[in-house]
Amino acid sequence: MTDHPQQPSAVRVFIALAPPDDAKDELAGALRPAYEQYPRLRWNRIEDWHITLAFLGEIPVTAVPVLQPALARLAASRRPLRLGLNGGGHFDERLLWSGIEGELEGLHLLADDVRNLVRTAGVTFQERPLRPHLTLARARRGEQADIRSAAAGLSHFAGRLWQAERLHLVGSNIGRGPGAIHYRDIEAWPFGGET
Repeated sequence: MTDHPQQPSAVRVFIALAPPDDAKDELAGALRPAYEQYPRLRWNRIEDWHITLAFLGEIPVTAVPVLQPALARLAASRRPLRLGLNGGGHFDERLLWSGIEGELEGLHLLADDVRNLVRTAGVTFQERPLRPHLTLARARRGEQADIRSAAAGLSHFAGRLWQAERLHLVGSNIGRGPGAIHYRDIEAWPFGGET
């Protein structure tokens, strides 16, 4: 008899937008001095940068196939949003972020529709007000001053505008090392409305 690894019964997921690579490279260039000056911050990997629309947390694996067709239909009915990365700040002196500019009203409407879709699918999640941002780093205990200084260093950053082309359903896994979280697209759908 062969042992089969047990499949997880739950998956940790969120729904998000992702900046294109060139927009991420532009921000990474502006962050280069902070990377060198604050190496003890837990920097998110550039490939994991995203703008969360709805964080669902742990949901049953069986809920994912229920969400996928509804998210695909929503994406197909929407046009891409023009957004940009702008400035920086911090939440509770523990989390460093870059702000979002551009079509913010459209971003809030999209997030509302995503959250309504999730509720309609019967998936419960902890709802928080949308504060559009892109998380860059987290501080370890006692390093809050580094977060404040790194945020001040981003205050004049203004990236170019770009189009958010896809809606992403993302799974997160806790990796090795303290606070090591890695993300992977479960699926992503192109926006299909008129630009």
